[in-house]
Amino acid sequence: MLQLHGINAHYGKLHVLHDFSLTINEGERVGIFGHNGAGKTTLLRACVGDLDECTGRVRYRDHEIAAGEVHRNVTFGMGFVPQGHNVFRDLSVAENLQIAGLRNAQEALDDVLALFPLLRERSEQIANSLSGGQQQMLALGMALMTRPSILLLDEPTIGLAPVIVRDVLRSIMEINRTQGTTVVIVEQNVQATLESVDRAVVIKSGRIIFDGASSELLKQESLWELF
Repeated sequence: MLQLHGINAHYGKLHVLHDFSLTINEGERVGIFGHNGAGKTTLLRACVGDLDECTGRVRYRDHEIAAGEVHRNVTFGMGFVPQGHNVFRDLSVAENLQIAGLRNAQEALDDVLALFPLLRERSEQIANSLSGGQQQMLALGMALMTRPSILLLDEPTIGLAPVIVRDVLRSIMEINRTQGTTVVIVEQNVQATLESVDRAVVIKSGRIIFDGASSELLKQESLWELF
């Protein structure tokens, strides 16, 4: 479904991803883990072509992902939610969803509101007045308005209370279960995320040091040494 082959990514003189190759299969739930600066966010940006200094090949289904053409690449069915609450803060919940779903209006909106009933309740509320967890829910809803077949999520639980973290992760996994959407999630909340995904990929200094079942990683007594 999503294939990265021989990716080398730089920020100026800083070499972040080193000859990096990874395949994500249809319908998988994959957690991407690693210490700060390991290359996790850079990996997601490479997936959608949001890097200027990047070589190698990225393919999504039958499409070549071209660097610098995120606006075109996401039309292939890629939903990317960067770190932070990426919403239009001065607009209402309804307006945020409408803008995100210009291509797939009513049917997509019905699906999003069924998944997140709170967004229907708060439809006229200004996004900036929502709690952090509610804004994250809105950001997810906006990504789903594009009807993606894959969701790339960069630390969607950052800054959230533990009880909200569970709700957000549960919603993400429900998207995978009910809609068949492939999920790739970068997270620092290792324990909770490992319990939610099927597969774990651990990155260290721009290279993969573990790629396997999340259940196997959870069993390792040396788990925390990886981070």
